[in-house]
Order: sequence, then structure tokens, then C-alpha cells
Amino acid sequence: MGQAMFYHLTRSPLEAALPMLLARSLEAGWHVVVRGTDAGRLDWLDQRLWTGGDESFLPHGLAGGPHDALQPVLLTTGQEVPNGAECLMAVDGAEISAEEGRRLARVCVLFDGNDPAAVDHARGQWKVLSSAGVPAQYWSEESGRWQKKAESGAQG
Repeated sequence: MGQAMFYHLTRSPLEAALPMLLARSLEAGWHVVVRGTDAGRLDWLDQRLWTGGDESFLPHGLAGGPHDALQPVLLTTGQEVPNGAECLMAVDGAEISAEEGRRLARVCVLFDGNDPAAVDHARGQWKVLSSAGVPAQYWSEESGRWQKKAESGAQG
């Protein structure tokens, strides 16, 4: 059974928080799919990930290329996981199914805490995943550093 991590972004923009989480996932030896809802936004994120500098290089690609299955990090709007990812990160309200939450090692929901609709959507995702028995943690950076604010289900 996997684990769901919810990241309530209030101080850091997505383009700052995502590389940190991707780096940690790659350090854990996981392949990652970043699922978004808008191809233009993912293209924008792709550009930000390439400009991080040598010390923060994150190997990645946009879905639709000839080497999707080989990408350590794949950005996509699709529901598929062609790179054998163990971790799925949903951004901008992208959906994660309860089955994905149970099957993958980790699913992450990154949401803009300054957008009431994004907060409501994340609450709905929390309910879906935790109701399906997926252990979940809610993290907030409200105080200036990441702190765990809530937990649901057995942690393994």
C-alpha cells in the first residue's frame, strides 16, 4: 500500500517546491510522473526544471517523446504511467485515483493554498484517498518551514 502526501503551498510557488520533492523522490530511487491539467503549464514547468543549474539538475522530459519509458521524471496531462513510476505528483488539480494511491509507493498532491478552489479540490482528494485506506499526511509551509499538520490511516 502506498502513501499520500499533501503539500499546501502558501509561501513557495510550485516551481520552487516541485524540484525539492522531485530530488527527494529520485534520491529514493523512484521514477516519477508529474501529472498536470494543462499542457502549456507543464511546458512552462519543464522550462523551469531545465534552468535550475548543474547542482540541481533533474533529469526529466515531457510526455509524447520517443523515450517516455526511460524518463526518471515525466511531465504529462495523461492518466498513463509509461515510465514505471513509483511516485505520482499531481499539480494544478490533476486527479489521483484511489487505485493509484494503493498501488504506487507514493502519491503527492501539491496545491496552491491561496486559491480556495484548489484547497477544496485537495480536501476532496484527501477524502477519496483516505476513505480508500491510503495512509495520508498533510504538510503546510504556513509557518515558514514544512510542518506535518494532519495524518490519516496507518503509516508504514
